[in-house]
Amino acid sequence: MRLHGLALMALFAFSGASLPTRAADPAMPAPKPFSRDDARAIVAQSRRIVSPQGIEEVRQVDIGGISQWISVRGNDRRNPILLYVHGGPGAAEMVESYGYQRPWEDFFTVVQWDQRGAGKTYASNTPEAMAPGMTIDGMVSDAEAVIRYLMATYGKKKIFVLGHSWGSVVGLEIARRHPEWLHAYLGAGQIANQRESEAIGYQWALAQARAEGNQKAIRDLDALAPYPGPPGHLTIERIGAQRQWLMYYGGLAWGRRDFTPFDDARKLSPDYSDAELAAIDKGSLFSLTYLLPPLESIDFAKQTRFGCPMFLFNGRHDYSTSHEVAADWFAKVRAPVKKLFWFEDSAHMMMQEQPGRFLMHLVNDVRPLAVAAGDAPPSEQASAK
Repeated sequence: MRLHGLALMALFAFSGASLPTRAADPAMPAPKPFSRDDARAIVAQSRRIVSPQGIEEVRQVDIGGISQWISVRGNDRRNPILLYVHGGPGAAEMVESYGYQRPWEDFFTVVQWDQRGAGKTYASNTPEAMAPGMTIDGMVSDAEAVIRYLMATYGKKKIFVLGHSWGSVVGLEIARRHPEWLHAYLGAGQIANQRESEAIGYQWALAQARAEGNQKAIRDLDALAPYPGPPGHLTIERIGAQRQWLMYYGGLAWGRRDFTPFDDARKLSPDYSDAELAAIDKGSLFSLTYLLPPLESIDFAKQTRFGCPMFLFNGRHDYSTSHEVAADWFAKVRAPVKKLFWFEDSAHMMMQEQPGRFLMHLVNDVRPLAVAAGDAPPSEQASAK
């Protein structure tokens, strides 16, 4: 079949393809190499919020006497607020949340908060200024101030709090102290008993190494025995050695040997400069130095009665914070509403490993509590009656 010029151009236009161009003019300067900043700009444009009721902000807020950073994003500011309290300690989530969060923003105003000692907040303050609040109570106090700020600024009587990993310690304490502030508390990778969780994760990783005949892993893990050891022996070095092999066998992200895909995604974050990216690891070390010792002793066995709805998002293969320990604890929880959601193909990072299922539970099981309370666009409130 022969096509003439106009027909050929129409065919290319219809298919979305580009017509071949003529040879470059030797006098024209060569195009500049595609850079990471170019990629960041593309990501920023692709997730830009343009709806009339939308909100898209990254701002500094004075919290606890220092400058702390939050990102506030959503297609309709009349939606309920979902505050994400990240893990670590020091593992800022704002930097990589662009990879899974955009669909959430149709249904929630999502707030990512770089905690004291983490990410952009670490980069904006001196260690000396941050140090006084680097305790569990200090971090909870910061979270309380963030929530007060969000409710006052965006006109909300209640919000949702999602605590992931270390953030579940802070989030659960908010649920205990201030149930009247929350539509619900959501725990993902929930910490319930840190020492028991560490022991289970260690034994699992060692069993995987022995089953595979991985002599290096066996030697490295045997060298940690007894693990976690007596109270006070869970150092950064020891937990790092355990996590290396736990991660290798998929106890952090199921089916993955390491965290490289998530680390690489950070490099394209439209919310982070290169200097802020460099601050992530420094902030993690800073945060762990202060918070690992008190975190080791966390045991919520006696904290089982809550005055707000409670949801647990649990990865079936999570050995970073043991899914078994979390489920056993949650079985004893008493709350006005409670539900446990299993993620069969996930470990610790279920919002990234199974993002569709995570969104499904947010929309179908969690958000209706806010709609019933009138915290939603008017059209939804009317249909809910």
